[in-house]
Amino acid sequence: MSHFQIETAQNVKIQQSVATVWDRILAYIIDFIVIMAYILVTIAVMTGLLDVSPFQGAVTSMVLGLPPFLYHLLMETFMNGQSIGKASMKLRVVNLDGSKPQFSGYLIRWLLRFVDVSLTSGGIAIATILINGKGQRLGDLAAKTTVITERRKTGFKKMPLFEIDDSYLPQYPQVATLKDDDLRRIKSIFDKAQQDGDHSIIIKLAAKVASQLEIETKQSPQTFIQTVLKDYQYYSIH
Repeated sequence: MSHFQIETAQNVKIQQSVATVWDRILAYIIDFIVIMAYILVTIAVMTGLLDVSPFQGAVTSMVLGLPPFLYHLLMETFMNGQSIGKASMKLRVVNLDGSKPQFSGYLIRWLLRFVDVSLTSGGIAIATILINGKGQRLGDLAAKTTVITERRKTGFKKMPLFEIDDSYLPQYPQVATLKDDDLRRIKSIFDKAQQDGDHSIIIKLAAKVASQLEIETKQSPQTFIQTVLKDYQYYSIH
């Protein structure tokens, strides 16, 4: 797995884990299976196999062709940079600074997909990704995006923090620059301050962490520290 370094708007440097070509190929195959399943089920419905009257003319073309045609654009837009295949492989489309792309970014990737994926059976995409070093095909180069893997492994995941579900989205990518020992100290100080009811310690802790990570936040000190711990937990288990 290759890595490249990004710099956030707060000038914090973070190592991103680039999705491998094989992971992206597997994600593509899964998406292809999903699309084919949709087409087969739709054909079955339209031909009356499920006792449903078949569609006619332009409606048939729209129902059968439009969703597969727009699949990747719609999925990445509404699933925060993921398709079903990417989600299965724990991959995600992000900007080069680690932030969430705008719709225009997804649109550019989708438009150029016809060049480096569809027309060349993925040949140009694979070659570009291997040469580029940042996991970028032509669509990514134009949109200034890349595809990263969220399968991160650190020793910190053995340390219970908070229960977070699969829908949780981290707010501070800067926490990825912290080490396990840093988080253990933060959690230890935070837990003791809560136990002792010493809110002043939590205020000082939050200020120090925010300063170290160069974060400006409107959250309360307690909520901010909890969010930092949750974010690190997220990055540790994905």
